[in-house]
Amino acid sequence: MTTPPPSPIPAATLVLFRSGGGTPELLFVERSRTMAFAGGALVFPGGRVDPGDHALAARFDGDPDECAARIAAIRETLEEVGLAIGLQAIDADRLAGLRAALHGGVGFGDALVAAQAVLAIDGLVPFARWCPSHAPARIFDTRFFLAEVPADAPDPVVDDTENVRVFWATAQTVLDLADSGAAKIIFPTRRNLERLAQFDSFRAAVADTADRPMRTVTPWVEDRDGMPHLCIPTDLGYPVTAEPMEDAVRG
Repeated sequence: MTTPPPSPIPAATLVLFRSGGGTPELLFVERSRTMAFAGGALVFPGGRVDPGDHALAARFDGDPDECAARIAAIRETLEEVGLAIGLQAIDADRLAGLRAALHGGVGFGDALVAAQAVLAIDGLVPFARWCPSHAPARIFDTRFFLAEVPADAPDPVVDDTENVRVFWATAQTVLDLADSGAAKIIFPTRRNLERLAQFDSFRAAVADTADRPMRTVTPWVEDRDGMPHLCIPTDLGYPVTAEPMEDAVRG
């Protein structure tokens, strides 16, 4: 009997842009090598959608699953790097208290109330959605959102639990690091970085995204020139849509 693949776990991640006059930089975290999923890889801040995110999503109009994913991306970014994206203006002390509460196991809704913080989820721009079909220990159905970091935002500080490093770099810089063997990036991250490397500003990324269909990307295996390749659709804005299976790094 064939064992059915595990049910996908809803997740969300946030691609943060920092503009400085040149090629925009993106925020990356390096996952601890002890993590079961993407251990040692460079990724964007994010994680799974929790029941509490769904509870908070009920306060907003729109698709409840997408609202919950936006809230999860906001929460995970706050937990992992200490940046208040998707929150109305909040001072440094309340932000620190909010992050400490989350690290202490307080639910996001209760932590927001204690910090007198208010969610503002409309600033997140839907960019992509990926859900693989292969069956590792876990399959994540991940929504990617774009957001721009305010000019006066504090420096990110890594949580030093799931992640061991946080840094800003251009999309092309990280692709070059991976090509040289100095960094690990998994297949969805690589494809998204190749797409993001095309943009010279946050505004350009948002404009391009608005012109693209939003469909879930589920890679498939296809033989090309006698070699199996991991493939994705050709109409979603990705400049590279196939990679030899022997080169593809999967979570």
